[in-house]
Amino acid sequence: MKKNRLGQSDLFVSEIGLGCMSLGTEEAHAVRIIHEALDAGVNFLDTADLYDAGRNEELVGLAIRGRRSEVIVATKVGNRRIPGREGWVWDPSKAYIKQAVRDSLRRLGTDYIDLYQLHGGTIDDPIDETIEAFEELKREGLIRHYGISSIRPNVIREYARRSNIVSLMSQYSMLDRRPEEETLRLIEGRGISLIARGPLAGGILTEGGAAKAERDYLDYSREELPEVRRRLLELCGNGRTLVQTAIRYALADPAVATVIPGASSLEQLRLNLSAASAPPLAEEELAAIRAVTRANRYEQHR
Repeated sequence: MKKNRLGQSDLFVSEIGLGCMSLGTEEAHAVRIIHEALDAGVNFLDTADLYDAGRNEELVGLAIRGRRSEVIVATKVGNRRIPGREGWVWDPSKAYIKQAVRDSLRRLGTDYIDLYQLHGGTIDDPIDETIEAFEELKREGLIRHYGISSIRPNVIREYARRSNIVSLMSQYSMLDRRPEEETLRLIEGRGISLIARGPLAGGILTEGGAAKAERDYLDYSREELPEVRRRLLELCGNGRTLVQTAIRYALADPAVATVIPGASSLEQLRLNLSAASAPPLAEEELAAIRAVTRANRYEQHR
């Protein structure tokens, strides 16, 4: 498995990681998927305190017990549960981040987090205070590096300008090309890497995804999406599957360090990881894909 440097950090992440949100809550099943991923050369696991109310972090912690040195663990913070209230509230305050990190460390069964990410963010947040919290956690040795997970251009610009983030996690796929408009070039120019989530567009970009294409997706209507998917299938060259083509598309941009498709089964994991041995897309293949898809644009949070 090829590894890429994450931003300007000392972290070298497998080009295909594992988004852990879809693992479910059953221990043996989740641990089996993570172990197979690690055995296949994956070293980047992405979770969040929000997933299954912390259970996902616990499962990741169980899976990496005895293998911690092999793994780059990424988790996220900012969504706070208040006892006695339904759901979560957004809290990017320094006090909460410094409290929440210790809960994540306990659930993960580790004494440090490799990549701690702000799980969202708005332009009205106390951004300097949030950055200060992450910087203090670095100095204390509780985290190695930090990043943000966001699709808001105005928030991304502020963190790229004002902080030492090494990564940005955003949705990016053949059907969601919004980062190409401005985000990828912005972060590349500042030595920040993209962690691409959603490369398979919710399953639409898989061999069995025809039914999933019978709906609206971003600015694609349910009337046009099946035809776009059919044309993308026709463009799968060099023996690649649609899954492999989709993952190689996201990896083709130099700003992308890793792609993190999720997997709820070993079969899904194996299909995703097969992209590691598929040939990269040639420039003419990338151009053909762009000709049949849309250069979407972020319209909000500008």
